[in-house]
Amino acid sequence: MNVLVGTDVEGVAGIASLADQSRADGRYYEQTRRLATAEVNAAVSGLLAAGAEDVLVVDGHGPGGLSFEDIHPEARLLHGRPPAPRQVRDPFVAACDVCVMIGQHAMAGVARSNQNHTQNSRSIDYYKLNGRPIGEIAQFALYNGALGLPLIFLSGEEAACREAEELIPEIVTAAVKVGLGRSSAISLAAPKARALIEEKIQEAVASYRAAPWPPLVWEGPFELEKRFFFTDEADIAVQQPGAERVDDQTVRFRGDDIREIAYR
Repeated sequence: MNVLVGTDVEGVAGIASLADQSRADGRYYEQTRRLATAEVNAAVSGLLAAGAEDVLVVDGHGPGGLSFEDIHPEARLLHGRPPAPRQVRDPFVAACDVCVMIGQHAMAGVARSNQNHTQNSRSIDYYKLNGRPIGEIAQFALYNGALGLPLIFLSGEEAACREAEELIPEIVTAAVKVGLGRSSAISLAAPKARALIEEKIQEAVASYRAAPWPPLVWEGPFELEKRFFFTDEADIAVQQPGAERVDDQTVRFRGDDIREIAYR
């Protein structure tokens, strides 16, 4: 089994503040990178113990959220900004059998969810796909689902775990913190969070091997609605090919391929 590991930082235990911890200019950002890397390494250890042959870790946090020199020695790291075109990246992703997510947060607008947002927390109000609100979990699961990879495990904030379970009932999750508000949470101690991830990701592999479930695939064609907090962001977005202005703050994209739509 070859495994793709998608990562973020806002769902990691001990990381509660967007301004101080999750943004690259935050005063505790280096600590964030270490905490996130340690949870990723726990996942890699669990995957290897469960029999994974290759683990490709994708640093999915906007400015880069992992510490390269501390990454598990048996993992490979896909990183760098701006990211390579999907035509270049996708063959490496498609070589994997399943995918997992580590350090995940809930979509924008979820009450009491710690650091809830979708993509850019400074500019985006929401994403809707065919009229349904989606967050980064659905984006990741659908994009990789189109390449044949089912999402089998997710760790992060409790609200993110519930969001994943609504999308994929078979998924195994590990909640390492509970949100109290957008800037407040109750986290497990770091050693307990890492132990839980290592344990539950092995459970996910065993569960999937016993009764495999299909990748997350939704029927097209697709209509993605992207609403911004400010009109100037919509002014920029509407200049993209195929963009339509819905109202002063909202832009719509249409297409048949989810890989061309999910991250617009």
